Amino acid sequence: MTDGTADEWRGWRAATQAALYGPDGFYRRPEGPAGHFRTSVHASPLFTEAVARLLCRVDEALGRPPTLDFVDMAAGRGELVTGVLAALPADVAARTRAYAVEIAARPPGLDHRIEWLPEPPRGITGLLFANEWLDNVPVEIAEVDSAGVARRVLVRRDGTERLGEPLSGAEARWLARWWPLPAEEGLRAEVGLPRDEAWADAVATVARGLAVAVDYAHTADARPLFGTLTGFRAGRETTPVPDGSCDITAHVALDAALDAALEACAVPGGRVLTQRAALRALGVAGARPPLTLATTQPAAYVRALASAGEAAELTAPGGLGDFGWLLQPVGIDHAPLGDLLVDVPDHEEQ
Repeated sequence: MTDGTADEWRGWRAATQAALYGPDGFYRRPEGPAGHFRTSVHASPLFTEAVARLLCRVDEALGRPPTLDFVDMAAGRGELVTGVLAALPADVAARTRAYAVEIAARPPGLDHRIEWLPEPPRGITGLLFANEWLDNVPVEIAEVDSAGVARRVLVRRDGTERLGEPLSGAEARWLARWWPLPAEEGLRAEVGLPRDEAWADAVATVARGLAVAVDYAHTADARPLFGTLTGFRAGRETTPVPDGSCDITAHVALDAALDAALEACAVPGGRVLTQRAALRALGVAGARPPLTLATTQPAAYVRALASAGEAAELTAPGGLGDFGWLLQPVGIDHAPLGDLLVDVPDHEEQ
């Protein structure tokens, strides 16, 4: 049983913290996140190969340092960091120091080269990569009451909700700046301040290199009217219930997180783009192989066709391709990172 009694009313932030990360929380369960939902990492090895190529670009931008750090935030059971190590060229892998950051216990049989930590190391020289981490940083939910006032939503362990006190202080200021709610009863928003702070803290661990957050995302010009809070259990979307039985997630205001890191860490040059644009810049495309290959090399054609299908899923509009990539370079120039930090066509922008 997670922290808190069944009849206790708490804000969604405290309730989610206990449900996901408490002693018996969802993210401590033995099956791991992959038992309940599928991320880009699970969708195709093309994703981990693209991240490995990104790490190589960062390595070049850093001038090939003697030690190159790769930090996998919210590592699950180490799937991404394991795949990245396997995909690196031998000379880069030999210099790479790999870290998996996760609250769950280290999985048995994990590559001995991977250091398992509850928090990211300090002074990173390399790449910090956070795939679907920020959407699980717990936040408060605000809802407009009948008088047009945004109030904190309180929740019990069984998912029952009621309205609490009006938002105030830093939370109210965040809402006014990043997600202003019209005075219409029932409209909701997720107050992303804890995510902004978490991302700024993560970026601050990078001495030189690149920090990347990949997540469900929205920006100020397209905030959803009723929020995005939801749950996942056994591969299906479900009602979010903070009892430890399901994942609890909400889309991320990546533009606010970018601004917070710029203010807190004084790191210029960050940007947000779609996963579709980022992966294409890293060589992942969903083009079908030529039909002539089916006649001359049928086995190769089948492999290429399968790869094209996986690439199409990773870059699909309305799906994984619409995820946001927040890239923040620290102490390196944009130019060595090529297409990732230069302008892309408007239809590819987040």
